[in-house]
Amino acid sequence: MKKFAIVVAGGTGTRMGSILPKQFLLVHGKPVIWYCIHAFFEAFDDITVIVVLPQAHIDTGKLIIQSIPQAHRIIIAHGGHTRFQSVKNGLALVPYHSVVFIHDGVRCLVTSSLIKRCYETAVKKGNAIPAIAAVDSLRIETLTGNEMIDRKQVRIIQTPQTFLSDIIKEAFDQDYKESFTDDASVVESRGQLVYLVEGEITNFKITTQTDLLIAEQIMKKRKELPGQL
Repeated sequence: MKKFAIVVAGGTGTRMGSILPKQFLLVHGKPVIWYCIHAFFEAFDDITVIVVLPQAHIDTGKLIIQSIPQAHRIIIAHGGHTRFQSVKNGLALVPYHSVVFIHDGVRCLVTSSLIKRCYETAVKKGNAIPAIAAVDSLRIETLTGNEMIDRKQVRIIQTPQTFLSDIIKEAFDQDYKESFTDDASVVESRGQLVYLVEGEITNFKITTQTDLLIAEQIMKKRKELPGQL
């Protein structure tokens, strides 16, 4: 099946405290988004990558894309006011009867092995949502205070969330709802079951300066000891 990856990098990243959006900040000498794009080409040599960029930073994105050897297999789409709209803009460029990965443009530590794992499950079951177990104790706020949640029943959701394109395109053909926290929730609203696959603890979102420092160290180790992290 044809493969498409939508790398969603349409946000401005205000929590980072930087003028430049976090997807363009450097990790071990390269922009965060560069690693996201590279991981998909490392996984599949026949994939097309759609990069969704904020309107104000299209030129910055183009410069990064030009530095990638597979630049001819990359398409730029414009970001929307919400992540939902940004994904929808990317999906408009995806044909039916294919497999589509939807990946946060700030999860720069994603590996080709996770991408392939998601692909295999999506082909068999229609979708694949990477997730990891919660390791901290968890509590939920209630009307009377708060109460503990059994962490064994909780999963932390990651990307790339992967779907047969017919399923995800149909799901996004609806109005946005606040309950849509990710792409899986959009599909689930259409009555589809979602299937979890094992994610990776290092596949976290770059949100703060601390995340950036941790990603720098992990990427450095990966360069020194390939396959170890």
